[in-house]
Amino acid sequence: YSEIYLIKCSLFIIHVSVQVQQILRERFCERRLPDRPEGVEAQYKHLLELLRRTAIHGESNSVLIVGPRGAGKTMLLQCVLRDLQKEEKVQKNLLQVHLSGLLQTDDRTALKEITRQLHLENVVGDKVFGSFAENLAFLLEALKKGNRSSSCPVLFVLDEFDLFAHHKNQTLLYNLFDVSQSAQAPIAVVGVTCRLDVLELLEKRVKSRFSHRQIHLLSSLNFTQYLERVWTQLSLPDSFPDKKFAQEWNAGVKTLCEDKSVEEVLQRHFNSSKDFRSLHMLLMLCLSHVSVAKPTIKPADLLEASRMYFADATANMLHGLSILELCLVIAIKHLNDVYEGEPFNLQMVHNEFKKFLHRKSNSMYNFEQPVVMKAFEHLQQLELIRPVDGSTAKVQREYQLMRLTLDHSQIMEALQKYPQCPTDVKQWAMSAFG
Repeated sequence: YSEIYLIKCSLFIIHVSVQVQQILRERFCERRLPDRPEGVEAQYKHLLELLRRTAIHGESNSVLIVGPRGAGKTMLLQCVLRDLQKEEKVQKNLLQVHLSGLLQTDDRTALKEITRQLHLENVVGDKVFGSFAENLAFLLEALKKGNRSSSCPVLFVLDEFDLFAHHKNQTLLYNLFDVSQSAQAPIAVVGVTCRLDVLELLEKRVKSRFSHRQIHLLSSLNFTQYLERVWTQLSLPDSFPDKKFAQEWNAGVKTLCEDKSVEEVLQRHFNSSKDFRSLHMLLMLCLSHVSVAKPTIKPADLLEASRMYFADATANMLHGLSILELCLVIAIKHLNDVYEGEPFNLQMVHNEFKKFLHRKSNSMYNFEQPVVMKAFEHLQQLELIRPVDGSTAKVQREYQLMRLTLDHSQIMEALQKYPQCPTDVKQWAMSAFG
């Protein structure tokens, strides 16, 4: 019986652990929207009312959601759309078109995407249109049910809105705003951008047709609120099946948030960035330490997660270089010190490397020029060095001017951690920085 009991207990622990991981990972990966967005209640209400007027009453609108990356602009919009879709009238009527400035890089591809998302490919067929405006007007006309008042309302969401302002003549923006202003068909245009100066990018004719409604999402969190947010993000909900485990877990999270070392780590993150995305990334790294054998989060886990979060990716890349490539980086840094950051080329670096071989090293042999060139090109592929702006393609590769993208501390840190680095190379590096 005792063996059966132990097996049941272990299976139960595994089951609970899987549930914890599933709930928290969904939260941190932003797969599940919050019931109501925190700290932006006024903006939520404003946007919901605006889109409801378009969806139910056929009133055209345009609005911009502005805020830094990770402030919750997309989350706010998705929460509004989710709650809007719960209304029966909206479910039947509202059509949505989602465009991104990163994907639809010109008006022609944007128009194709609008046609695809509205399922009007068959209606358009082989028709030839004289202008963009004519094509868009035809698409909106095709959505009419019989008379003007009963047209299907269309919601256009333009992600990375500022990139649409770089399209030729801003034709897409002009026509969308023109339709929303002239009441040809009920449409709402919602732009999402992280640029505060976005209106300055718009042409005069586009700006005059925009409603100038802006919803700003600017974080006003203080550190106490930030700590509370960490606690709520790590806590298990009341609906968790095992109430006793949920209480113990939440008590453990509260103790964790009150720990001094944890507070110091979170203060550093708070000073670095207040956005949700970076916090979720930190907590996800923290959650990866939770297992069946260790079913709680300890302060040491958060310290380790913070170390991984702030790890220098470029310095880590140096650990994978060959000895020759590392020597070239040291030679480049030596040239930088001597010539005070002036650009360098392969020939100069190779000469500096040959001086080192001639002067000190017994443990290494001379590399042929093609081998050195290959190593130099690999450094360029890794973007540890980059060509100087405006350096012409006609120049031979070994004379093309380059700049180093690393600093002194990154190279020294990489040398300390480099496995089995020859002593001569370390001494050369120290002398180069001396």
